[in-house]
Parts: sequence; structure tokens; C-alpha cells
Amino acid sequence: MAPSLCNCTTDSHGRELAEHGTPQFPFASYDHALTEEIVPWHWHDELEAVLISEGQTAITIGSQKYIVSEGDGFFVNSGVLHDCVNYGTVPCRFHSLVFHPRLIGGNTGSIFWKKYVQPIVDDPSFEGLYLDAGIPWHQRILEDIGSAWQASVNEANGYEFEIRNALSDILFIISRQRPSFSPSASEKTLRDNRRIKQMLTFIQEHFSEEILVRDIADNVSLSESECLRCFKKTIGTTPIQYLKKYRIQQAADLLTATPLKITEIATGCGFLDMSYFAKSFKESKGCTPSQFRKISGSRKEVEK
Repeated sequence: MAPSLCNCTTDSHGRELAEHGTPQFPFASYDHALTEEIVPWHWHDELEAVLISEGQTAITIGSQKYIVSEGDGFFVNSGVLHDCVNYGTVPCRFHSLVFHPRLIGGNTGSIFWKKYVQPIVDDPSFEGLYLDAGIPWHQRILEDIGSAWQASVNEANGYEFEIRNALSDILFIISRQRPSFSPSASEKTLRDNRRIKQMLTFIQEHFSEEILVRDIADNVSLSESECLRCFKKTIGTTPIQYLKKYRIQQAADLLTATPLKITEIATGCGFLDMSYFAKSFKESKGCTPSQFRKISGSRKEVEK
């Protein structure tokens, strides 16, 4: 279960496609470099605990936004939308632990599930947590993340027990502290979160087609103005800006993973004007599509 480079790909619903660990041991650890790729908006059934090892990241967890620095970290609850990007000029790296709640809770009839795990994963007001090393109980969680990470690196005999013990301690601390920090989310906030998932799903299913704000709004029976408000409030951008960013990321993935012609990729990702595609891609990635393909190919050769 040695750490892997993170490669976040999602299905048409924004749910992450990667299988984290195995059915026997549903845990995976990742070493992520944000200068190499972004972590797009996504969610997964697993819980996630992260320790920043270098630099800073701007993380959005549901409706909450944080700047997280080296030595600090964050926790993401099950099913919560989140993304992160590099912040500042120093490259950001972080260690990420992704694990299914059943690894700690066992079956749904167990005391561990009912008393400690279920109250966390079933709480819609608890999206996640910024972990500040200056707060003692946060520091203990960060130490647990570090211990689990190191155990996954070493893979010594019994390392699975070390990892599960550290993750159990994380959930115990959160379950004990949660009443003091978990806010009562308004019905409007919860409704916005549900709507944004539906709208992202619609965009990700139809990104190759011509899409207007009206189409996105109609999918959840909203007015265009309410659709714009919901996007801006929840993920800090407009529907069309998100669509453009998503199309560029899909194109980048295809440039890396397939031999398709650039014109085919552009058309397949919803760009009918090649000059606009090239300009948009360079604005987002800092290089042309052809340069990006060469750089990605070179990086793959180095990693072999």
C-alpha cells in the first residue's frame, strides 16, 4: 500500500473514479504535487485526511474556503464537494489519506459505526475541517496523519494495524470535538449544495455539447439568476467559467492519455473554434496543446 502520485479523475457525476485501496483494506495514500496537476471539483464516499508537506494550497470544502500552509492540513467528510489549487509561488505538496468509513466503523450494526462513525458521515452540516497545528487537538490529528502516512511508506509487518489505529484516533477526536465546532448549516446552504451537485453532473454529462446557462438552470428548475448565484456562492465561479475549465481539463487528460488529433480532442470537448481552444488552453495551462502533449510525454518517460 505504498503511496501513489494522485491522479484525480471523475465520472459523469463528479464522483471520483479511483478505487482507494482494496475491498479487504479500503485505504490509499497519495503524494500530490499541485504544480503538476490540479485537483478538480469532485467528491467520493471515502473520508480524506491531508497533511501539507510543502508550500500552501487554497482548499474549498463544500461552502468553506481555506488557505492551508505547510505543517497544517484538512479533513474532508464523505460525499462533500471539494477542490484545491496551488497558492502562492512555492510549489505545494501534500500527503493524502483516503479511506472508507467502514475501515473504522466495520458493519453498520457495530458500536463503532453507530457511536462514532455514523454521526460524522451522516451530518450534512459537517463538511470538513481545517487542521491548525497551533491547536492541540488539531495537532494530534496531524500527528495521526503523519503516523499513518509513514506506516504506508514503510509497509512493515502489521502496518495495516498502525494505519487503522491512527485513522480510528482521528475519527474519535473528531467525534468528541464535533459538537463544539460543527455549525448548524442553514436549509438554504444544504439546498445549494444539493443543487450544485446536480448542475455539475449536468455539465459533466453534456460538456461536449453546446450548453447555455439556461440549460443548466432548467436542469434543476431554477431561474438563470438563481443558477448564477448558486454557482458563485458555492464554488466561486460562474457556470460558463466552470464549463470552460472542465472542458480544458478533459482536453488535457486526452492529450496525455490518447493519440487523438488535437482537432478531434478540441471538438470532442466542445470547442468548435480551434483558435479559441488554443487560446483558452494556453491561458489555463501556460502552453499550447501540442506543447502540453510533449511535456506530458516527457514526464511519463522520466517516471518509468
